[in-house]
Amino acid sequence: MKLDAIDKKILAALQKDGRQRLAELSETVGLSATPCARRVAMLEQAGVITGYSARVDQRKVGLPVSVMISVELERQSSDAIKEFEAAVQHFEEVMECFLMTGSRDILMRVVVADLTAFDRFLENRLMKVQGLRNMRSSFTLRTMVRRDVLPVT
Repeated sequence: MKLDAIDKKILAALQKDGRQRLAELSETVGLSATPCARRVAMLEQAGVITGYSARVDQRKVGLPVSVMISVELERQSSDAIKEFEAAVQHFEEVMECFLMTGSRDILMRVVVADLTAFDRFLENRLMKVQGLRNMRSSFTLRTMVRRDVLPVT
């Protein structure tokens, strides 16, 4: 799907406030309500808009610790990657998981309440995944930049 300027305005507006009413969105992007609603529906159907959610402060819900974990797999085959991906899909502590280039195969961002919870995550979950060769963990001290809005303009 090729995005035009109005589609990009819709995406920018919805990323800033996904709860805004259609009337507000229409006014923001310069369309009447019906064509605006059609465009939003098309963006949803095309998979450009993948959903709507609330941003939650992880500290305020008792998950102040973020850990970046680099994982090296024993094998770098397609099957090994699929098996790892299937395993970590069920770990709610894993917020993001990326297949990487370079010396590490996987990079994950994990959130936990404290060091004890991280130890439990490692021992009871991640270390039980088959095919791991090596892991390295780094604790984040603070978030310097975090964006939820893609630069679609």
